[in-house]
Parts: sequence; structure tokens; C-alpha cells
Amino acid sequence: MKILVVEDELTLGEQIVHGLEQTGWVAELSTDGIDALYRATSEPWDAIVLDLGLPKLDGLTVLKGIRDENVSCPVVILSARDELTQRVEGLNAGADDYLTKPFQMVELVARLRAQLRRSSGNASPVIQANGISLDTRTSKVLYRGEVVELTALEFKVLSYMMHHVNKVISRTELVEHIYKQDFDRDSNTIEVFIGRIRRKIDSQAIQTVRGLGYRINAE
Repeated sequence: MKILVVEDELTLGEQIVHGLEQTGWVAELSTDGIDALYRATSEPWDAIVLDLGLPKLDGLTVLKGIRDENVSCPVVILSARDELTQRVEGLNAGADDYLTKPFQMVELVARLRAQLRRSSGNASPVIQANGISLDTRTSKVLYRGEVVELTALEFKVLSYMMHHVNKVISRTELVEHIYKQDFDRDSNTIEVFIGRIRRKIDSQAIQTVRGLGYRINAE
């Protein structure tokens, strides 16, 4: 999962990015409203963490611009503004959740996990499909009841696919969601990761859709 963190306080922004990466996600930082709006609407994201008090362009304007461009990924607002009217205004502008500062990283992660599950149509924290079980809280993977040990990148590939069950996912899409923008990307490595995952679970668990990509079916 790839998360855009929009926070003008550099130290706090870097702490959030580090905390999200410790969870196993890809996280990138933007520190002003103009850059945030551009990146949010020009790159694919699974969720956005958005501060309201931004330089150059305020957070609510960024949020409205994101939604005007039909970017539908979950947005969690972070703000020191805790008045009811501010929270309502943020939610009415298109935010999915609102967390006031100061906050605990564990709560932000939990809220993001909940939003990611809901955006993919999963109410339960444990996603199950085709014999695979992925616990989004602990990053534990089971296949037909047996624990599966995955590397960090293998887990990122499988987690993204499990959040998009029944969808055909191209190699390019997987690359965009498991690597940072400035990483030396190579879509051919996705084949390697898929092969490794198949050997650890079942060769039939992940279906190849010729010329299009890969899919995990619900059944």
C-alpha cells in the first residue's frame, strides 16, 4: 500500500513516514499544498494523510481539488484544529476520517487500516480469498491454515492483491504501489515475486491473465 503524507512540519512528517513504513507500507512526504495537490492527482495512492495548516495552499483547498479530480482514495485529515465546525467542514469537503493533533501513531495506523479495508470492500481486519488469509493488523499470512513466511516485498505484493480480490492487476500497477516514486523500478521483478509467492502457497492461488496481469479470485 502506498500512502501520501502531507505535513509541513518536516520532523513530524518524517516521523509519520517512518511509522507507516514500519507497518510495511510505502510512504512519501509532501510539505506544501501546491506540491501535495499535484502529487495527489498525478500519482496513484492507496490513501492520503492530510494536514490542514499547509503553506502555499491550505489543506481544505487541497482536499477539494483532490475530489474535484475524482481521486477516490481514502483521505485522513490530521489537524490541530479540533473544533466541531472544523471537523464537519473537513468531512463535508471529502475526508473519510479526522484525527486531531497530538495523536498516537498506533491510532493513525489503525484508522488507515480501517479505511483501506473499507475502500476495498472488506469489513473484517482479516481478508480471506481462495484459501489465503491475511491479517491486516499483524501482517500474518496463512494458506489453508498454515503460516506462510514472506519477505517484505512479497508481502506488499500479496497484500495489495488481497485488498483487490477479483480484480486483474497489471505489473505496472503493482510496481506503482509497492515502490517509492524515486526507486529504480523494474516491472519484471514482479514476475519473480509472484513466482516466489506461488511456491510458498499454491501455484493456482494467483491466476495469470495473459497480457493483462494477475488476479486472486475470491473462491
